[in-house]
Amino acid sequence: MLTPDFAAPALHLPLFGDRVAAGFPSPADDHLDNKLDLNEHLVKRPAATFFVRVEGRSMIGAGIHPDDILVVDRSLEASNGNIVVAAVDGELTVKRLHYRRARLFLEPENPDYDPIEITGETDLVVWGVVTSVIHKV
Repeated sequence: MLTPDFAAPALHLPLFGDRVAAGFPSPADDHLDNKLDLNEHLVKRPAATFFVRVEGRSMIGAGIHPDDILVVDRSLEASNGNIVVAAVDGELTVKRLHYRRARLFLEPENPDYDPIEITGETDLVVWGVVTSVIHKV
């Protein structure tokens, strides 16, 4: 698991004011708008945030791929529909938390995987809510 280096200096990189068209290209306007430090953008509560690298393909449908890095905030209360990092019977997993008909599930976003129903016999510890995904292209 990776953890934030709070002693590291801020790294401000150029942020262009215009958005990039993902459809048809728009005329380029290279006006630099600001500087951006990704730590400030991705980490809202440094003392409660950790990073974890993804293994497996169970969350592909949510845009979470093997080797992605998740930004996880432990201070957020997990609620229905959140993607969470949790320990289930001692094994870490990332899944979407769902309450259905008074039952609790950790659901994958890949039809090749089964939901995990959390029962009274399941040892569940929610480590935190996933707030961002760092994904290489």
